[in-house]
Amino acid sequence: MKAFGVTNSKLASFTEFNKESENPSGRDLLVKIQGISINPVDIATRKRITEDLTEPKILGYDGYGTVEKIGSEVKNFEIGDRVFFAGDYSRAGSYQEFEVIDERIVSHAPKGASIEKSVAMPLVTLTASELLYEKLNINPGVDNRSKTILIINGAGGVGSIATQLAHLAGLKVIATASTQEKVQWVKDLGADLVVNHHHDLVKQVNDLGIKQVDYILGLSDNDPHWQEIVSLIKPFGTFATVTNLRNSQIGDLKQKSVNFSWEWMFTKAMYKLDSMSTQGAYLEKLADGLDSGMIKSTVTKVFHGFNLENIKRATELVEAGHMMGKVVILN
Repeated sequence: MKAFGVTNSKLASFTEFNKESENPSGRDLLVKIQGISINPVDIATRKRITEDLTEPKILGYDGYGTVEKIGSEVKNFEIGDRVFFAGDYSRAGSYQEFEVIDERIVSHAPKGASIEKSVAMPLVTLTASELLYEKLNINPGVDNRSKTILIINGAGGVGSIATQLAHLAGLKVIATASTQEKVQWVKDLGADLVVNHHHDLVKQVNDLGIKQVDYILGLSDNDPHWQEIVSLIKPFGTFATVTNLRNSQIGDLKQKSVNFSWEWMFTKAMYKLDSMSTQGAYLEKLADGLDSGMIKSTVTKVFHGFNLENIKRATELVEAGHMMGKVVILN
């Protein structure tokens, strides 16, 4: 079967090659890939390769397709089911014609939403869901109108769905965006207020009549905003992030007794935790939300043709760091 992978840290190392298709066992599904989307983790993984690989590494952590074969212990899917998923970092990704994936982190695909609208959403939705519901401990079933959340990089992939989920949970949402187009984007997704992360966040938030916030999501480089984060978070508030802290010191949050959490969407599957089934459940809710219109897909660019040229072009767009929403490639 056809596959695409990288052999070193450079974009130019992307190559097309042939590999044997795997047979699923246990709770695994074999999925024929019909669509993928490109995520920053793809770029970060490639850039961490320190020496030339003898075999190409297959990236890709959003997939949509049809179940071709099932393992002997599969409970929730049948051959022919349309599915979507974000994947398992410890296994080959979705840049290939067929992918083997554990059913516990897979969902039935939306019935009405298109492939491109669907495949843009799994990784970012799982990340945002775990951030909000597990790391910030937000209960969407209670009255959250007194709570305020600041989402730094609100127009990015994770920010675009986190804004929607926080709005649906009833919080007052402050999202950051740096251009008029992105300001309108996050407002359309449910942001109550918008501030520009290229300017003083403390002054902007204070000028809105808000001294401090209950929750902050760090969805871009935290270092440039660290002192703003320390200043704006309430005592006993919660800060959660998907990015590394290079120069920032967690100890700066101690005097406010701030809760701090990392989020890495792949942890559950990588360590085969029982909780990995929550990801399949989150994606089933996402499928319902996309079909009902309650959740808006954040796809903004679609490439037609599962080929080397399109993978490189799509990767370049994401790697530039200015994307609003998500980039998708359809087979």
